[in-house]
Amino acid sequence: MAEDVGSTVPRRQLGRALRELRTEARMTLDGAAQALQCSRQKVWRIEAGLCAVRGFDVRGMCELYAATPELTGALVALAGETRAKGWWHSYGDTIPDWFELYVGLEAAAGRLREHADALIPGLLQTRGYATAVCQHRPDLPDEERERLVEVRLQRQGLLLRRLPPPPRFDVMLSEAVLLRVVGGPATMAEQLRHLVEVSRLPHVSIRVVPLAAGPHVGAVAGAFVLLDFLPTNRVEPEPSVVYSESLTGALYLDRKEEIAAYERVWVSLDSLALDRVQSRHLIRKILEEVHHG
Repeated sequence: MAEDVGSTVPRRQLGRALRELRTEARMTLDGAAQALQCSRQKVWRIEAGLCAVRGFDVRGMCELYAATPELTGALVALAGETRAKGWWHSYGDTIPDWFELYVGLEAAAGRLREHADALIPGLLQTRGYATAVCQHRPDLPDEERERLVEVRLQRQGLLLRRLPPPPRFDVMLSEAVLLRVVGGPATMAEQLRHLVEVSRLPHVSIRVVPLAAGPHVGAVAGAFVLLDFLPTNRVEPEPSVVYSESLTGALYLDRKEEIAAYERVWVSLDSLALDRVQSRHLIRKILEEVHHG
């Protein structure tokens, strides 16, 4: 299972627990690094969840911070999970670091809530649609674009996996996304048919926010994903994260007030969107127009 999900969440959980222990022990990063006879950068990278961690190092930190034997044992065990590699590691440089973090979090989330106002979400794109989207990256050679499409399609496996169970995936689509023709009418018709099919999966909900709703707080917020994590029996559950992507990077927001702000946006979208059945009808209606247009 850890192979599937990769090491992103264990690394972040371990880093957070060690940072809290250091803070409780009233030690600075520099002080801890000096006592552990390692660089400040190494301690910082471990706390930030950016690297695999050896059990030996965790034990040393726990002793320094006077952690209980029970917590020390749990964190040393967690260190073992920080070495697991997700499937995406095999794509190397194709995936930028900021997106590799997202793919790891996405694979480990118990629930994903996505608001899409410009394009169909990556987890729901057909090969034709994804290829057409990637064509608009003139900065990339053809081979690199093809690998990006493969990464996108491989990510979709999490919606159909058996173990761990797939996440609940709730999507709010702006009606404009359905009307924007990407890759020509045939590609778009195939994409709309795919949406209708996927919307029948019990753990997937696709709802459309109609253009008739006018300007709303979701339109101001733009596209984002809310990721929620299930509690594990070892340490505190990973806090929810808001992911918002731009052309050159991404924002990861996890402060309580930031999560609360996006939760309010989601509640607003929930009140404006058509229900699942109405949404499916609208997608079919647009499909007929694309097909016969």
